[in-house]
Amino acid sequence: MNILTTPDPRLRIKCRKVNKITPEISDIISQMRDASLEWEESHPYELSAAMAAPQLGFDRRIIIIRDDLDDKKNTSFTALIDPEVIKTDGKIKKDYEGCLSVPAIYGLVPRPTKVKIKALLEDGTPVRIKAEDSLARTLLHEIDHLNGILFIDHIKDDEKAFFRMNDKGDLEPVDYLTEIENNPALWGKDE
Repeated sequence: MNILTTPDPRLRIKCRKVNKITPEISDIISQMRDASLEWEESHPYELSAAMAAPQLGFDRRIIIIRDDLDDKKNTSFTALIDPEVIKTDGKIKKDYEGCLSVPAIYGLVPRPTKVKIKALLEDGTPVRIKAEDSLARTLLHEIDHLNGILFIDHIKDDEKAFFRMNDKGDLEPVDYLTEIENNPALWGKDE
């Protein structure tokens, strides 16, 4: 399965609500789970923590999030349909984020440390979730995708906030100006 990457314009749309869970929606969720795990197989130092439907080209408000963000052996995900942020709280903290749709680039992204969201589970059950720290960050990152926002949008004016993973799995600073020159569309800059 092909995960869309920048600068694909489909990553910049505001997705449509699902409203009704159909076999088509269940199929999209299954494809998202498969694509996440397939991507992870070829990235030994990285965990596919979550995915949003537009990353596979689906214009639907669906995200999946790994049930255990610390255990790569646990390959189960929970699907959240039509998720909405009710409230953010806590300190704004910068931490590293990466994205399957922004290949090889990581960034120090400022986000609130707490979030409350509401959504539907795959079986239609309504849920409210209170999350902190890495789970809150992951939920906010994925819900951003549903609104056409990428993590680089939160930090594009901070040239010292970008990194690339080396072949040992360590993050190294990126020469931002060289990166823009080599791939302006990725960074949302004019050619």
